[in-house]
Amino acid sequence: MTRRRAILAVSAALSVLLLSGCSFGSSGTDSGEVAQPDIGVEAPADDGGVAPRDEEQFGEDRLIEAPDERSVVTTGWLAVTVDDPVESAEEVAGIVDRADGRIESRSETPGTDTQQARATLVVRIPAQDFDDVLTDLRELGEVDSVQLDASDVTQQRQDLDARIDALQASVDRLLALLAEADDTADLIAIESELTTRQAELDSLTAQRDWLVDQVDYSTLTVELLSEGIAPDAGPDDFWSGVAAGWDALVGFASALLVIAGVLLPWLAAALVLGGIVTGIVLLAVQARRRGHGGQPHGGAGSGDRERAGDRA
Repeated sequence: MTRRRAILAVSAALSVLLLSGCSFGSSGTDSGEVAQPDIGVEAPADDGGVAPRDEEQFGEDRLIEAPDERSVVTTGWLAVTVDDPVESAEEVAGIVDRADGRIESRSETPGTDTQQARATLVVRIPAQDFDDVLTDLRELGEVDSVQLDASDVTQQRQDLDARIDALQASVDRLLALLAEADDTADLIAIESELTTRQAELDSLTAQRDWLVDQVDYSTLTVELLSEGIAPDAGPDDFWSGVAAGWDALVGFASALLVIAGVLLPWLAAALVLGGIVTGIVLLAVQARRRGHGGQPHGGAGSGDRERAGDRA
């Protein structure tokens, strides 16, 4: 038992010595100096200040960039009641043109006795001037309704930019390999992969350009309406009531005549068809009666002749 305890004590002592030796060896250098960890912080200068940054070691890619501005797509709907929608449409076009915007679509409907005039324009306005243009459009007449929607597409735009940069770098590497390739098989493989990557790059670039256009130019639908058409006043005395009743009667009679004119060809066709069917039925009945009438008379004559023979 005592021998076993001694062996355990010696083993523990050797383990402690080995661990101490490893720690000392790893903390020192070949020259005997203690190594200083490089944590990317400038060492203090002799005068107590901070030593200048080494530009080759700490380039611009190591600096923390400020976050970009948010990318927001703004769309809206504006309905305004004006005196003359067609004339007001020209004013809308002038306001948008002065703001360096553009008109994507425009439709005008002149007014009639039963339909009010209206004009509808879909305009694209620079995002920084959207509020000012909206204020000017409100002054065209009486605002009926306004609806504005904003959608944040910052993450989508950043994702597209990152994918475009990666694909562009891949295309550049393939172009460099294509210039250095000598084997025909390698040339074919590189060209095939280059075509695929270039198509993906063009598609993503088009998506990014469309998204940027939506962010830079807000979309607004402007609907211009005229005053509502007032209904005709009803009769307010005896004679106007008689006239209104007569007009209603004439209108009803005219409607009946129209209906009769529509149904007349059908009635004529039905009469002709009915006459043909009736004639066929009568002929069939008469033929049947004749057939039944001749058979009894023939039977009676033969019976009389037999009785006359018996008498003889």
